[in-house]
Amino acid sequence: MLGRTTLLVTGGLALAGFSVAFVLAQAFEPVGLLTPDDAEVIAVGQDIYANQCAICHGENLEGQPNWRIRGEDGLLPAPPHDATGHTWHHDDETLFTLTKFGLAGLMENAPPTGMPVYEGVLSDGEIITVLSFIKSTWPYDLREYHDELNAQSE
Repeated sequence: MLGRTTLLVTGGLALAGFSVAFVLAQAFEPVGLLTPDDAEVIAVGQDIYANQCAICHGENLEGQPNWRIRGEDGLLPAPPHDATGHTWHHDDETLFTLTKFGLAGLMENAPPTGMPVYEGVLSDGEIITVLSFIKSTWPYDLREYHDELNAQSE
């Protein structure tokens, strides 16, 4: 009888442990297009960022000075992609579309911008790796907020 009770308790604990592990795995499953926890993706994205984006957005994602104030050319300087900017305010689809097609991909009669269009320059996968790299640098609370945005947009 003691053996059977022990077996039932052990089996119940194992099942409870599996259930907790399953729930945790679901809670931390990536939401959206980006994979900011994939080290290989991040390494590739960081290289592409350095070659394609850092010239305007900064080596450390810091953006250009006075990025909220239009320059003499009427264009806004490149914003930061770190926590001080607004990149994390936009879901994955919006970030992808903006990167691939520019503002014209998001709105009709888009105002002029200094942001180049990367359609035909970077593949969809390369755009996703760059955006994944950028997201990987954000603090946990911003990443969590960004995941919530993605969940709402699905």
